[in-house]
Amino acid sequence: MRQKILILAANPKDTTPLRLDEEVREIDAGLQRSKHRDQFVLQQKWAVRARDIQQAMLAIEPQIVHFSGHGTGDEGLVFEDETGSVKIVDGEALAGLFELFADQVECVVLNGCYSQVQAEAIASLQHSGRSLNTLTM
Repeated sequence: MRQKILILAANPKDTTPLRLDEEVREIDAGLQRSKHRDQFVLQQKWAVRARDIQQAMLAIEPQIVHFSGHGTGDEGLVFEDETGSVKIVDGEALAGLFELFADQVECVVLNGCYSQVQAEAIASLQHSGRSLNTLTM
């Protein structure tokens, strides 16, 4: 069975520009160099709004979720609103969302500054005797 990796990228217009496209290119290149490249499918969602996350999770059914964007520490991760401006989603909301998908998601990678708080909230989930793996970068 091929594992699906969902990349959620957000860089709202009123934030410091990030090279998210370069990050995704490097992830894709790393997968292509891997012996096990046929075991993974990379799906990407760009300019992600908070409301897009659940829809993407339902449509793609990923085992691995990788967020790339800004983080604000205790406040949360930075997504976009309908106008492309900042919409912060806190750790509690993210944990609640990932709890809905705990049967399918095995690993969450948060590549955003100060995202440790959100990683800890997500990692604290216990489902069917296992915890969700999280990694901050």
